[in-house]
Amino acid sequence: MTDVIRIAMWSGPRNISTAMMRAFENRPDCAVWDEPFYAHYLSETGLEHPMRDEIIGAGDADWQTVAGRCGGAPPTVNRDKNTPTLWYQKHMTVHMLPSISLDFISKARNAFLIRKPAAVLASYHDRRANPTAEDIGFVRQAELFDHICQTEGNAPPVIDSDAVLAAPEASLKSLCAALGIQFDAAMLAWPAGRRDSDGIWAVHWYKSVESSTGFAPPGPPRPLPVHLRALAESSLPYYEKLAKYAL
Repeated sequence: MTDVIRIAMWSGPRNISTAMMRAFENRPDCAVWDEPFYAHYLSETGLEHPMRDEIIGAGDADWQTVAGRCGGAPPTVNRDKNTPTLWYQKHMTVHMLPSISLDFISKARNAFLIRKPAAVLASYHDRRANPTAEDIGFVRQAELFDHICQTEGNAPPVIDSDAVLAAPEASLKSLCAALGIQFDAAMLAWPAGRRDSDGIWAVHWYKSVESSTGFAPPGPPRPLPVHLRALAESSLPYYEKLAKYAL
């Protein structure tokens, strides 16, 4: 088998992260993995997320097993029944609890997907009314970025959700170039519907993505509830830290 290129995309929630996973999965050479550490995160924290028990039951709550798989081989075939040469892993930064060793990260080409805190919170509020700083993952995202900068000696690629929505082809070409892979126009459009590769939580979180067939143009800013404005403000420096490196 040709050596596989692992791609670890680190984002917070409501960052078009599932649409980005769709883009990569639509490539004939790519397999994907949706939020591999989610079961461990819920098991360890005891948080009451929607479908908590189902997620833990369907996933693997042992972080060491999950990390080993992240650094290993992808499924033998991808959605199109091809042997994949790319192994795209959609990671939520908040799932990376301090107890998890980050050694496996060095086995992937890492990238960061960011979005302005106010936009993240306006969207997140539709599903959970009172998110915390830990829920949206900006602090942990900045910590992981620093870790990779220190261990690899340079900054990993950063891509802003707004830029992707405004100019999908240009943004994805820049991302692929930064990751050292060829761009594929198949990343720009995909069939609507659910995927076998979607996490079991898709029924709660992925309604808009399931109806999508590509990256939609950005809409007008959504109003942010008053009680979330302080959290958006305190998260902004972490967003801006990574935004300086955006492609």
